[in-house]
Amino acid sequence: MTSFFCPGRTELAGNHTDHQRGRAMAAAIDLGMTAEAAPNGTGLIQVYSQGYAPVEISLDRLWPEEREVGTPAALVRGMASILGQSMTLQGFVAHVESQLPPGRGLASSAAFAVLMGYIMSFFSGSGPAGPETLARAAQKAENRWFGKPCGLMDQMACAMGGAVYMDLQENKFIPIACDLEELGLVLCLTDTGGSHAGAESAYAQISQDMTQVAQRFGAAFLAQVRPADFEAQWPFHQEELPWMRARHFFDETWRVSSMADALGLRDGARYMELMNQSGRSSETLLQNIQTDGLGSELSQGLDASARLLKGRGAWRVHGGGFAGCVQALMPAEEFPRYQASMDLLFGQGACQPIRITPQGAGVRKSDPAPQPSER
Repeated sequence: MTSFFCPGRTELAGNHTDHQRGRAMAAAIDLGMTAEAAPNGTGLIQVYSQGYAPVEISLDRLWPEEREVGTPAALVRGMASILGQSMTLQGFVAHVESQLPPGRGLASSAAFAVLMGYIMSFFSGSGPAGPETLARAAQKAENRWFGKPCGLMDQMACAMGGAVYMDLQENKFIPIACDLEELGLVLCLTDTGGSHAGAESAYAQISQDMTQVAQRFGAAFLAQVRPADFEAQWPFHQEELPWMRARHFFDETWRVSSMADALGLRDGARYMELMNQSGRSSETLLQNIQTDGLGSELSQGLDASARLLKGRGAWRVHGGGFAGCVQALMPAEEFPRYQASMDLLFGQGACQPIRITPQGAGVRKSDPAPQPSER
């Protein structure tokens, strides 16, 4: 058996910009998925994961199946279909263990897809596929087989490792230094306990609304719209939700570059200022906190973070929104108080620090398999 590892990721900036081919910044973290895998001499891919039904996919049957939407089987089938167009795949058996709870915004589905793709390419005889190949295949598998209208941010961060600045219109993926601990800061996530069940349509609506505005300018994506053209029309539409979400896109895309600059200058105060701007934009313009009875726990977590960190740190929704995690950044001396308060609200262990992997430490063959981080 060969050991493999794929990290999860944390979104740093660019909330809901990637599916419009804007700019985003994300980083792989020290939690992820491990797999023990070996060829099985058949035309079947067999995957066993704790908490999920066994997956068995025939390499002769790889088109999307409606009954598999939203399941690991869809991602395995999709990755095999896409990668099988450029390499000769063989069957294998894999046993997967995950440190990435689904629904917490750590890109568990992207990490699983990238991990499966790496194993497929590793055993194909063609050599492991590169990060961009794996990331693009994983995005397509999530879009067409799994049924999630996501962009490329999650998959690219998992595949590359470290912190990555992405310009998805220009196809630029640039590793950047993200030494938050050296700046005396602690990055953490608090699981507020809300479920993403039922949020799929709300998540998809964000992309649809942004695309609707782009089409008003004859474009397929907002990144293809000239900012000056949008600004000229904004005063006439600023109370309409699709246009508010488009406003968030243009502001957030600018913010990504500014946050990357702040990291390059090692300016933690400026980075936290911009992170707070990102969070408030998600709440007021993107409006991905609450919908149809979902997100009350997330809203409570953001309100608590505002009380605990105002003037001393930064906080924002993490991931797609409507449920899940609050991301917070603060001076190290503030963290014990913040953690204790958030754990009191949401349960012991709800608030955990996260650590960014070194540059280049993305999906890979790993021998021995990584051990879970102490928490």
